[in-house]
Amino acid sequence: MTGETCPDIFELSDGNFAVIGTEATATLDSELPPDAARAHYERIVIVSRETLVRAKADIPDK
Repeated sequence: MTGETCPDIFELSDGNFAVIGTEATATLDSELPPDAARAHYERIVIVSRETLVRAKADIPDK
């Protein structure tokens, strides 16, 4: 009703997952730990802890 959207995680028909969150690549790219990297076509997206915790029950173990 407010017109606002919220983060979400959903499973695609091919078994991969898509994430809707806040785009933060420019802000966080330089903050990645040494053992993390992203390809030029990948983006850093912030998903709230609450969203991830709620999604946990819907993510299969295998």
